[in-house]
Amino acid sequence: MNDSVNHSEKEGEQAWDLNWPRALGGAALQADFRSLPEDFVVDELAAPQEEAGEHVYLHIRKRGANTGFVAQQLAQLAGVQSNDVGYFGLKDRHAVTTQWFSVWLAQKPEPDWAQLDNEEIQVLRHFRGARKLRRGGHLANRFQIRLRNVSGDRAAAENVLAQVHKGVPNYFGEQRFGHNGGNLDLVERIVAEPIAGKRKRLPRNQKAFALSAARSWLFNQVLAARIEQRTWMETLEGEPEATGSGPLWGRGRNTASGEQLALEENAMAPWQAWQDWLEHGGLSQERRPLMLIPQGFEYRWEEQEKGTDLVLTFALPPGTFATALLREVAKLANQSSVALK
Repeated sequence: MNDSVNHSEKEGEQAWDLNWPRALGGAALQADFRSLPEDFVVDELAAPQEEAGEHVYLHIRKRGANTGFVAQQLAQLAGVQSNDVGYFGLKDRHAVTTQWFSVWLAQKPEPDWAQLDNEEIQVLRHFRGARKLRRGGHLANRFQIRLRNVSGDRAAAENVLAQVHKGVPNYFGEQRFGHNGGNLDLVERIVAEPIAGKRKRLPRNQKAFALSAARSWLFNQVLAARIEQRTWMETLEGEPEATGSGPLWGRGRNTASGEQLALEENAMAPWQAWQDWLEHGGLSQERRPLMLIPQGFEYRWEEQEKGTDLVLTFALPPGTFATALLREVAKLANQSSVALK
């Protein structure tokens, strides 16, 4: 991307441009996305160790419920604090997902977990373990995604689909930035409106969302610049990693140098105030791969009465986004804004 700020003022808020450049030839299809929860199936690939301990590990399938809601239900049933419940990662609400939770009971009696079972939540199994489950501690997430009412240039789409297994841009997905970029609006207000020389103190969860959104935005700026220069699959002079990477901004020195450092500084130049805020936000500088390589990628076309569906299956590592892959294939009309019945 160029060095101009790619958002504009609109009715006191920002109109954020989240249409990052695509890398595999452009989305040749249009499709409905998340028409039903069953169109977005996610299985957490993890193997918590069964052993004596004060924690209970629960393997749960949920439909139309977010991870935080399930964790709250577990805490209430067990009579524990919310921070006594652990999980590997947040999973989408408008989906059917299986994931692991842990509940620290200490010496409390174990409740009847079957009391949780309803149309949204089903406890598949449970057993004891020694430690709380932590974010990102699982192996991968396996996806099966159905895109409905597909239209467009099927031959061009086949060309894109043939390339996906080699890798797609490792963008942070739009959900990281909140509805209509709301998390980015929050960052902008924090950075632009210090109070009495000090910035307003935020609730911990709001600050975490803002820090994560700001970091992700800067990374996507760098990745977009590499895609536009057609170097996102290459290793530039001054690259600090064995493969292409971009910065997750925070405290510390940028380990890139030479050509790579110059590119990153140029891409992030409009966001110097955001960089300064992140450096004081308690996060250390890290690197993230520019390329996301799906495992076991397969696809099939299915003819339905009302049109053609495209079904995709693949696995991705923790911290990456299925939408980064999907956006290379199709322009998606997200149906999940329709209230669940």
